Amino acid sequence: MMLHIPGVLTPEQVTYFRQRLAQTDWIDGRASVGEQGAQVKRNRQLAEGSPLAIELGEIVSRALMANPLFFAAALPLRILPPFFNSYAGGEHYGLHVDGAIRTPKGGLQSMRADVSSTVFLSEPEDYEGGELVVVDSYGTHEVKLPAGDVIVYPSTSVHRVLPVTSGERVCSFLWTQSMVRDDWKRSMLFELDQNIQQVRAAHGDSEATVGLTGHYHNLLRMWAEI
Repeated sequence: MMLHIPGVLTPEQVTYFRQRLAQTDWIDGRASVGEQGAQVKRNRQLAEGSPLAIELGEIVSRALMANPLFFAAALPLRILPPFFNSYAGGEHYGLHVDGAIRTPKGGLQSMRADVSSTVFLSEPEDYEGGELVVVDSYGTHEVKLPAGDVIVYPSTSVHRVLPVTSGERVCSFLWTQSMVRDDWKRSMLFELDQNIQQVRAAHGDSEATVGLTGHYHNLLRMWAEI
């Protein structure tokens, strides 16, 4: 399941992020990938665990955890501290799949990467190229969102970032370990949850909505790993 979540960060937060990131020193983006990824990755990122990465990452994590759509779609158990990257001057990231297990610095617990998220910090008109391309069983999807918006997609997907031919593309990216590891099961739970919300909004609580809510929670009880 791919999900576009608008306005996770406010315009004021995006402005603050861009001001802080404009003053930072980026490092080679290959520092956070293995041998295979290093062959196709050409970008820059904040050093993992740097004071600025921690400060801004905490803002991103809090905003995501407070967002009802993100919570319903990802069913997060743990979120890896967010990373931040920049693409310019033809930089790109070729086709790859995210590693299954992520081990953050600082002695934090390793986690399984089930859900990938990209938080856009540059407006689409500020750069050319740079689309996130996700390939799944339904085809190829190009994503380029307004600043503050988030795209959420399964970490099992093959994906890439097209070359940025002018301007600069700045984003945050992160991984989530879900309480429900299987994407198809998460998708069914999300669809059921959203339909329950729509029925409740249109008709209020009833015996039927209580029954559907019970069905949702019993499925979650059966599939969740905590």
